[in-house]
Amino acid sequence: MYSDSTAVLGPLAQLAEPHSYDLCSEHAGRLTAPRGWEVVRLTPEFIPTGPSPDDLLALADAVREAGRPRALPVEPEPAATEITRRGHLRVLRGEGG
Repeated sequence: MYSDSTAVLGPLAQLAEPHSYDLCSEHAGRLTAPRGWEVVRLTPEFIPTGPSPDDLLALADAVREAGRPRALPVEPEPAATEITRRGHLRVLRGEGG
């Protein structure tokens, strides 16, 4: 809070805040504030958290989805048949013509 000359250090934010920043545990532990400011640490010790079971399931689903074979796109039949070619020009016969 700039107007209060206070830097508050706590858990990661759940929503985007305009004047807050997410820090790793190393940088959060070394944070210093400008002279005259107070630093409030809501969590005295930063404990790194691992992935949750939901995170692991989402990752496994994403890997399965990426590994599934994909159907090849069907090429449309040409609407015209090439009769002759002269250089870069082609003479085509259309369907029914």
